[in-house]
Amino acid sequence: MDWQTSEDTVPSAFITEANRRALRGTPPVTGAWREGDEAGDRLFANLGPLELESGARLPHVRLAYETWGELNAEASNAVLVCHALTGDSHLAGKPGPGHPTSGWWSGVVGPGLAIDTERFFVIAPNMLGGCQGSTGPASFSPEGAEWGSRFPYVTIRDQVGAQRLLADRLGLERFFAVVGGSMGGMHAIEWAVTHPERVERLAVLAAPAISSADQIALNSVQLEAIRMDPAFRGGDYYDEAEGPYRGLALARRMALLNYRSPDELNERFERSWQGVLDPLGGGGRFAVESYLDFHGNKFTRRFDANSYVRLVEAMNSHDVTRGRGSLAEALAAVTARSLVLGIDTDRLFPVEQQQAIAAALPSTIHGREAVVVSSPFGHDAFLIENDLVGPQLAALLAS
Repeated sequence: MDWQTSEDTVPSAFITEANRRALRGTPPVTGAWREGDEAGDRLFANLGPLELESGARLPHVRLAYETWGELNAEASNAVLVCHALTGDSHLAGKPGPGHPTSGWWSGVVGPGLAIDTERFFVIAPNMLGGCQGSTGPASFSPEGAEWGSRFPYVTIRDQVGAQRLLADRLGLERFFAVVGGSMGGMHAIEWAVTHPERVERLAVLAAPAISSADQIALNSVQLEAIRMDPAFRGGDYYDEAEGPYRGLALARRMALLNYRSPDELNERFERSWQGVLDPLGGGGRFAVESYLDFHGNKFTRRFDANSYVRLVEAMNSHDVTRGRGSLAEALAAVTARSLVLGIDTDRLFPVEQQQAIAAALPSTIHGREAVVVSSPFGHDAFLIENDLVGPQLAALLAS
């Protein structure tokens, strides 16, 4: 669960009046990519039906994806990068038509960078249930209307199943590496356990093997914020004049507190005011309040409330041991050379969760302990600290 866009992962900063004016006006009913919108660099793969863990069936699945670099003749240089909760396929590149912001990992993926696109063929799909071109609640069902509340519950394993169909469609029988951070790290580890023969290298960044009760609890209040918004209408709001932007913005503000460290917020904002009005009864606000509001409101312009609900539910489903015994027994299936990386200030997925993965994996490049990055930025450090994360990924890819 992280910001996943370059504009939102920069270190916390004061919000100016110009920033606030830029978001005046009611947000759209949904921030989802819709049919007829500019595709940008997105490619689309129609993958047919998908049977889900729940027993439900999606009659048709489409994944949006982007690629960088060239696939070699042996199809042996493909790297799959899995994005986090609110990310998308725009992994690297400049803003432009269809892509209002630059790529969320442009400091890691590109020519000569840690994931070198002059050496590797890199593919980043928008996950199943997302809202940036892949099949999700804002997509049209076979009946010709948005899925809305009818979109089924999907799990991390279902999302990996859709990614497997995409790999099959593209003729990618084995990945040189599967890389993911946060929710993307859940996908990565599930790939390595479910399809060990197809994953040569594995990178799990700031992600757990199992979503804990504490994490599910944090998620539950965000979901309730959305569902309590009267404009949510049980998930069927696409034909209404107003969408559930208030609940979605509140959920986002709650989430941000998990992504950053207390030290960063305290150091940057202290008890500063936003503007000249006294927040102690004078009608003013503290700067940190304005910061949270700004990013919550900004988020409603690029995301869909139903997708947020379904993707958070998918995170809650994550348990790599489900039906597989203990963690050691589940990870014994992994044949990939692996990197596990944690962040010392991460309060969403603490380091001990990465240490448990590293201790149980059969083959890592760093022994039985996770690599721990020291950063003031909390969970989001895996997106911000390119100079610390990049060399670790480069070491894995060179191993």
